Amino acid sequence: MVPVTLFLDEATAEFYANVASAAGRPVETVLADALFKLAGELSLNALARAVPKEE
Repeated sequence: MVPVTLFLDEATAEFYANVASAAGRPVETVLADALFKLAGELSLNALARAVPKEE
């Protein structure tokens, strides 16, 4: 893994800290999972736009 530094505004950092606390997981893991899910959704959307629709 390549180390990455993310700078979050205070509200976003607090949100992910609360989610992590509720899930009993580290903030880094929660952020990584959220970013991974977003990447998957963006990829699926890009693929859907790239494939011509059948009529």
